[in-house]
Amino acid sequence: MNKLVEVILLFLKLGAISFGGPATQFALMHDEVVRKRKWLDEQQFLDLVGATNMIPGPNGTELAMHIGFLQAGWRGLIAGGLCLALPAIFIVLVLAYLYVQYGTLPQAEWLLYGVKPVVIAIILQAIWQLGRKAVKDVLVAAIVLIVFALYFVHINEVILLFGGGLAVMLFKNIRQLQNRNCCVSLVPLGGMGILSQVMMNFSFSRLFLVFLKIGAVWYGTGYVLLAFLRGDFVERLGWLTTQQLLDAVAVGQITPGPLFTTATFIGYILGGFKGAVLATVGIFLPSFIFVAVSNPLIPRLRKSPWTGALLDGINAAAISLMAAVTCQLARDSLIDIGAVIIFGVTFILLIRFKINSMWLIAGGALAGFLNLFSR
Repeated sequence: MNKLVEVILLFLKLGAISFGGPATQFALMHDEVVRKRKWLDEQQFLDLVGATNMIPGPNGTELAMHIGFLQAGWRGLIAGGLCLALPAIFIVLVLAYLYVQYGTLPQAEWLLYGVKPVVIAIILQAIWQLGRKAVKDVLVAAIVLIVFALYFVHINEVILLFGGGLAVMLFKNIRQLQNRNCCVSLVPLGGMGILSQVMMNFSFSRLFLVFLKIGAVWYGTGYVLLAFLRGDFVERLGWLTTQQLLDAVAVGQITPGPLFTTATFIGYILGGFKGAVLATVGIFLPSFIFVAVSNPLIPRLRKSPWTGALLDGINAAAISLMAAVTCQLARDSLIDIGAVIIFGVTFILLIRFKINSMWLIAGGALAGFLNLFSR
């Protein structure tokens, strides 16, 4: 099969089943491209994860772009990012249409009830596989534990990622640092500056520019994205109410794919289909540029003792953050014996029988649907 077609089919599938944010997307991609298809080895995959965490934007989508580029060049980069997002964009457009027409969102608690325990099991398996490769020595293991602990005292994720990377880089190269009178400057690859905000009335160009700004500077969790959206669309521009914003974020959470598709929902309720397209292009466009610029640098980063150690630290911190997010997800998802059973059965099927993740997620959705009628 043509490599580009393989990239398209793979990421369309993953885009349709990747509930739960970047941690889930990383886990599913690891299962597909490392364990099953062997497009990458563990170290290559870890380095791509580290690279995506060094730039702003939706990390899962950016990882899809990196993998697509390595498999099918520039067309693969574009196809990987687009195909991971397209299923969610389509679903969000449908939900936005229903929201505009009827003023409410369909209830989807049953779906999340069954799918989230499955997602937890999939992420745990990926953390175990990646962690065995990422934790190379006592120093890296210590960074993993420290980052994990600091996450729960609300230290910013970006500080933890780059702090972990810098710590490993400095400790591993301390002798060189002592022997040389040098200064190392490290700047994240992203950052296009804050676009000026002067007009108060709605316009399509302004909508596009606001989302372009958010896509260019956003690091962190969905809570950080919520803060950006509230600051721009509720407080500064007054285009949305707080309830509309919460509904938009809820749609991003109950649909598969990247949370950035929240922009599609907001664009539609503000400006119809044209607004949805402009908002979606605006928020995703910076990621395509950042990945295109950073991808050729990754092999060079790995070869250098300084930046290679930096990557090791960022990789370890990323694994630790995945574990911390999974703990939070488990706390919110394993709410009764039924959810615990779904999790346990999924974990056994993954470890013992290596069942395809797509079928496990479909089974979780079915279990949630059956639970809806048993109440």
